Amino acid sequence: MKTIEVDEQAVFGSSPSELVSNIAIEKGFRVADRNQHAIVISADTMVFIDDKPLGKPENATEAKKHLRKLSGRTHTVITAVALFFDDICGVFCEKTKVTFYALSEEWIHDYVASGDCYDKAGGYGIQTAGSLMVEHISGDYNNVVGLPVAELYREMKRLQLIEFATTGARNDN
Repeated sequence: MKTIEVDEQAVFGSSPSELVSNIAIEKGFRVADRNQHAIVISADTMVFIDDKPLGKPENATEAKKHLRKLSGRTHTVITAVALFFDDICGVFCEKTKVTFYALSEEWIHDYVASGDCYDKAGGYGIQTAGSLMVEHISGDYNNVVGLPVAELYREMKRLQLIEFATTGARNDN
């Protein structure tokens, strides 16, 4: 596994899904271009509220601001996954709606002080203490964690990359 940094401010899209897809494609292309004949899977996850992205908070002030925006509201988590193999490039997006309970200032302060908010889109991790903020989820939980594995499997199967990964050959019938 490789982490590829992309200047997300330099990537554009006409919709939230297109933006996240373009970031995932950019990340994957940088690896696939140097690794011919390898299956490359790249992904990016972003949180959107009112169609505006909430990135990874850079500091406690920004983390608290994100959590206040999410408090008592529903937001969308979009993960785009790009698959590369030789002449194949496939991309898909998974969307999940997440509704937060109303959060008290004390809860926000304590959560941010725990450090769990950093390096996470929107400033929370659903797989950790951030799950205590979630009132309801509509969609794929694994998408919110950052990789919609069931949909990834289906897409790899559709592109016949599962067969290649297990046998070293594709069925191009």
